[in-house]
Amino acid sequence: MLIEQLAEYVVKNLKKGYTLDSLRFSLISQGYSRISIEKAIETANKIMANEIPRIKEKPEILYKVLDEPKSIISKIKDFFTNLFK
Repeated sequence: MLIEQLAEYVVKNLKKGYTLDSLRFSLISQGYSRISIEKAIETANKIMANEIPRIKEKPEILYKVLDEPKSIISKIKDFFTNLFK
C-alpha cells in the first residue's frame, strides 16, 4: 500500500517536470527508506510505461519505374552508332 502511494506521488510529480533525483531527495527528507523509494520508482515506471500508446509503424512502399529492356537489334545498332562517332 505504501509503495503504491509513493509510486502515484512519483508519477504525479514526474508529469509536473520534477526529476527522479529531486523526488528521491524529497522522499528521503520525509523519512522514507531508500528501498521503499526505489520500489516505488520501479512501480511508477511500470505505470507510466502502460500509459504510453503503442507506436504502430506503417510500412513504406517504394515504387520504381524500370525502363523497358532493349531488343538485341537496338543494342547492336547503338553499339555501331557509338563506334563510328
